[in-house]
Amino acid sequence: MKWEKYTIQTTTQAEDFVSGILAGLGIEGVQIEDNVPLSQEDKEKMFIDILPELPPDDGVAFVSFYLDAGKAHSSLLGQVKEELENLRLSMDIGAGTIAQGETEDKDWINNWKQYFKPFMVEGILIKPTWESLPDSMDCRCVVEIDPGTSFGTGKHETTRLCIQQICKYMEPGDKVLDVGCGSGILSVVCLKLGAGQVVGTDIDPLCITASLENMQVNRLPEGDFKCYLGNLTDDGALQGQIGGGYGLVVANILADVLIPLTPVVPGRLRQGGIYITSGIIDFKEEAVKAAVQQAGLTILEVSRLGEWVSIAARKD
Repeated sequence: MKWEKYTIQTTTQAEDFVSGILAGLGIEGVQIEDNVPLSQEDKEKMFIDILPELPPDDGVAFVSFYLDAGKAHSSLLGQVKEELENLRLSMDIGAGTIAQGETEDKDWINNWKQYFKPFMVEGILIKPTWESLPDSMDCRCVVEIDPGTSFGTGKHETTRLCIQQICKYMEPGDKVLDVGCGSGILSVVCLKLGAGQVVGTDIDPLCITASLENMQVNRLPEGDFKCYLGNLTDDGALQGQIGGGYGLVVANILADVLIPLTPVVPGRLRQGGIYITSGIIDFKEEAVKAAVQQAGLTILEVSRLGEWVSIAARKD
């Protein structure tokens, strides 16, 4: 199968933000090339015994992604260019150019799996479906996940932040709403930790499929999880379908989506219910906080991991 390869020339400072933009647009399989020396922590995470020799870091990075060859991608590429220019307003993204090439690798989309190994978050063991359970593993619970073509292995900082906050604020028996459920990892975590029922929503039908499949993989009761396709921000029919009375609403989505979504959240929460947001790049923190406060919610905590931010708020 042939793929079109698109490479964005940017800066090492901006490479994570560019990757976040691509993920937010549903583009997976991102590849980053730069000359930043690997740390010892990087070495351990990547299971590398000998650190590679690199030329001096010149501050330039290349972020590549792949799309099906033979299909029209002008609209999507237009969105990528628009988001890059928006990012340029707040930081140095370098050239910001997009070069096109072509590659043929029948299994490139699965090659990343060799780097997805079992790991722990807040005592929860998260493992890919194709890995066996480590021997003598002491953990609160085991979550098996196959991201498929949807976003969400759990290793990204934004997902880790969400899991940390879920462990802190979710109460046993809570009814939970997972907005932008992706692979369903947060929904699975909630049910494993004792949520009474979880409802997921996403605008991507592949995410709906992946979430339902991951519920089956984790042997969770079918009636404990419902999943709806649609945009909760402006879909009145969907808002009616999912209803209200939720003890917890979690949304791991980019800030530009969270801001218009947040006014809808109080109507979904019960009194005292908690709203957990993540996917917020640090320079968007104040804008999301303002949206949360304008929606009448009380901010309880702001957590950070790397360049990413999570906000927990309560409906009083």
